[in-house]
Amino acid sequence: MLVTDKGQVTIPKHIRLAAGVAPGSEVTFSLEGSKIVITPVGTGVKEDRRAKLRAAAARVRGTFSSEFRQLGADEIMRFIRGDEPGKGTGRRGAR
Repeated sequence: MLVTDKGQVTIPKHIRLAAGVAPGSEVTFSLEGSKIVITPVGTGVKEDRRAKLRAAAARVRGTFSSEFRQLGADEIMRFIRGDEPGKGTGRRGAR
């Protein structure tokens, strides 16, 4: 296995699966004699950034008035930009 200039290696999939190491997992490194030992820290995987973003969006969405909650993404963007209804996307050159 080749070590990159940054000291990175790819842990083979069968070893990651057997050790329970998934994207977002934390590991520690230690030396046992001349061996490098990689050990998973804890039992869980750190929460995915997208999951955190979805949770934050759900909290914000819950604070909207009922009329605003019914708007679609394009309508919300027009509202934020201050576009008038029926005037298109507000992009230059869009027709």
